[in-house]
Amino acid sequence: MNKFSILLLSGVLASTLAACSNSRSDNDTITYPVTHQGEIVDTYFDHKVADPYRWLEDDRSEETAAWVKSQNTLTFNYLEQIPYREQLKERLSTLWNYEKVGAPFKEGKYTYFYKNDGLQNQYVVYRQKGEGAAEVFLDPNTFSEDGTTSLASLSFSKNGSIAAYAISEGGSDWRKIIIIDVETKKVLEAPLIDVKFSGISWFGNNGFYYSSYDKPKGSELSAKTDQHKLYYHELGTAQKEDKVIFGATPEQKHRYVGGQVTEDDRYLLISGAISTSGNRLFIKDLTKKDAPLVTVLEHTDSDTYVIENEGSKLFLVTNLNAPNKKIVTVDAANPTSENWVDFIAETDNVLTASTGGGYFFTEYMVDAISKVYQYDYQGKMVREIALPGVGSASSLSGKKDETTLYYSFTNYKTPSTIFSFDVKNAKTEVYRKSGAKFDSDAYVSEQVFYSSKDGTKVPMIITYKKGIERNGKNPTILYGYGGFNLSLTPRFSVTRAVWLEQGGIYAVANLRGGGEYGKKWHKAGTQLHKQNVFDDFIGAGEFLINKNYTSSDYLAVNGGSNGGLLVGAVMTQRPDLMKVALPAVGVLDMLRYHTFTAGAGWAYDYGTAEQSEEMFNYLQGYSPVHNVKTGVKYPATLVTTGDHDDRVVPAHSFKFAAELQAKQAGSAPTMIRIETNAGHGAGTPVSKTIEQYADIYGFTLFNMGFTQLPN
Repeated sequence: MNKFSILLLSGVLASTLAACSNSRSDNDTITYPVTHQGEIVDTYFDHKVADPYRWLEDDRSEETAAWVKSQNTLTFNYLEQIPYREQLKERLSTLWNYEKVGAPFKEGKYTYFYKNDGLQNQYVVYRQKGEGAAEVFLDPNTFSEDGTTSLASLSFSKNGSIAAYAISEGGSDWRKIIIIDVETKKVLEAPLIDVKFSGISWFGNNGFYYSSYDKPKGSELSAKTDQHKLYYHELGTAQKEDKVIFGATPEQKHRYVGGQVTEDDRYLLISGAISTSGNRLFIKDLTKKDAPLVTVLEHTDSDTYVIENEGSKLFLVTNLNAPNKKIVTVDAANPTSENWVDFIAETDNVLTASTGGGYFFTEYMVDAISKVYQYDYQGKMVREIALPGVGSASSLSGKKDETTLYYSFTNYKTPSTIFSFDVKNAKTEVYRKSGAKFDSDAYVSEQVFYSSKDGTKVPMIITYKKGIERNGKNPTILYGYGGFNLSLTPRFSVTRAVWLEQGGIYAVANLRGGGEYGKKWHKAGTQLHKQNVFDDFIGAGEFLINKNYTSSDYLAVNGGSNGGLLVGAVMTQRPDLMKVALPAVGVLDMLRYHTFTAGAGWAYDYGTAEQSEEMFNYLQGYSPVHNVKTGVKYPATLVTTGDHDDRVVPAHSFKFAAELQAKQAGSAPTMIRIETNAGHGAGTPVSKTIEQYADIYGFTLFNMGFTQLPN
């Protein structure tokens, strides 16, 4: 049994940060603020582990605020010396400045769509009747003066007469839900507050289901959230009267709970998960008063959800005994897995499924590239849908009675184009081309396969300007994630385009831990196999160097969240491999990650330090915070985080930056850029994103020795 205990807690807040004039110097040019070291020591299975920067976990203390201010002062003073920082900002702004319009969708009397005129901080929701003029329905740019309050989700009642939308303030995962009359846009009642990790699923026009946790005690930013609950809100009643539908009892305790009403209002589907992988599944017949909650799956050994129903016939997507997923059918009266019948069988490629227009659509990842097929309700394949090239197609989805659906297509060098698709005759037309002024034809995007340390073949897509010389001197960013069954598929972004324009190479490796090759690929990068992910990433860097795309002097590694962990682990294991390290909003303290917010839900991928002595030793062996060594020359590092990140709390980044600054033996800078009034990334204003990437690219090129932009 884990004998975790705190042995000593003293003097953590005994002194505030010293001024820069009293700080230490790592090299001739950079003087870092002093970061006070406390005396906390934790014990795991009789192993003592010092945690000198534990005080930085108190993200709302005056001491931490002073530290953040001093670090940002240092970082921004450094960034201001980069001669082409403003040029990068101007180019990002110029390329970003084009009209962007999303696919239309119908709700009630109106057709809605999202649009951004160019540099608006947030997308605006428009609507129109028939062929009439479009008008603004919701403008999130008016939600706050600085654009940091964003529209997180929007959901309409079944007849489209009422809308409920969630807002995020300062990038927080905690949301407010506002309910308005669609015609008048008048707010109908007091907003629902303290909503987190939630959908909004309407039952008719009378109310909706949503999810949240009890308000945590202590810091709203970092306090642990553990028991998720599903509520039903009836219009016209106070939130305090909302009924808990699921999650109120110990046997219903889950960290993630979601509720979804079927399109025909017949069933409520409830998913309960204790981790980010695997869920229990329940169903409730909403046509019968006081109908019981029926268990579909009582274990969390699979990821399973209902995608459609036809009367009492349910269609489920599952990876139970099917690592690449399949679709099965079952009657709602006897929905347990022994009664499932294959509808669309598992293949050698990973399935993503959707419905719309009376059809099923299956997207398969073939080495992370999309192939899409259309099926009828008898499970017969109607056709393969011809895509315009090699890349990623978004899901074809919509209501059952729609005749035209929409999808987008993109890759790393091609801006997204929206296509319309007639479900009956398969006629595909360009609905809206991208207005991005980027010459895709001037670039190459190639897929390669390389061998990882254990011989596993790993795919990587490398994008660069045509005619580039492989001389080992090309500035290169290697990006990765490798976790949580998430797949990195080819997608265009303005920020990447600006990097490519400078003669930069952008490489994305599809590492184990992701979902590119199904559940087996995911599990091969979890818990005691997590080192496979780091080895895959190191192998990608070595491939780029061996093939002379770049060299260690011109290689940067980048990743965010779980990808920030990836960068932190690889730069501490192989600091010689890269010139620049860019860990963003990273999970960097692997011994304590599960003690913050919903972090315990990540244990499926990581394991926890209390799980076993073997797991503790494994985690400590790669935890970035615990593997910064005195006397090592680390690459130039720009850690980025948001001061309101309540998913991967900023303490991870704070502690890692403090360790690096204290122990860096080389002259390379180790900086942290802390965005204020910002969270994990979603809803970040365009203006802040442009500034952030100008700084990231400027820092990267400057530390590769470029005195002016390469191109």
